[in-house]
Amino acid sequence: MNTNSLDTRLEDIQTALKQKGYRLTSSRQTIVEALLTCGGHITADGLLEVVHEIDQTVGRMTVYRTLELLSELGLIRPVYQGTGAAHYILLDRGHHHHLICSGCDAVIEFEECGLQEMGQLLAERFNFMVEGHLVEFYGRCQNCQ
Repeated sequence: MNTNSLDTRLEDIQTALKQKGYRLTSSRQTIVEALLTCGGHITADGLLEVVHEIDQTVGRMTVYRTLELLSELGLIRPVYQGTGAAHYILLDRGHHHHLICSGCDAVIEFEECGLQEMGQLLAERFNFMVEGHLVEFYGRCQNCQ
């Protein structure tokens, strides 16, 4: 993620927190920056390691509470792959797509999307304003086939 998009995402997250009455404390900012820098496909323990490279004083529970808060606000989402720990993904506005390998837990992101029509149909049918979607396909990557 380049610096401009990192700054924009950080501002978006700060705005979302502020709208819900939360502050972007220095610890939260460190956690969010680490999450953004690593692309958002990371476990809580993996994130803690990245955070500790930046600031050793941020505690494990602060990381877990921040992930929980960001999840409640719809900014990230836990993805449970196999029997391992949750990987947290950043949710962009619009859509987000993954291929998830059930053999090695690899996550491949892809942009192709043919769901706009379905979103419009669902919006009309259920009087629902679609803001985005997340699609996950599970299977075996080339290395695990």
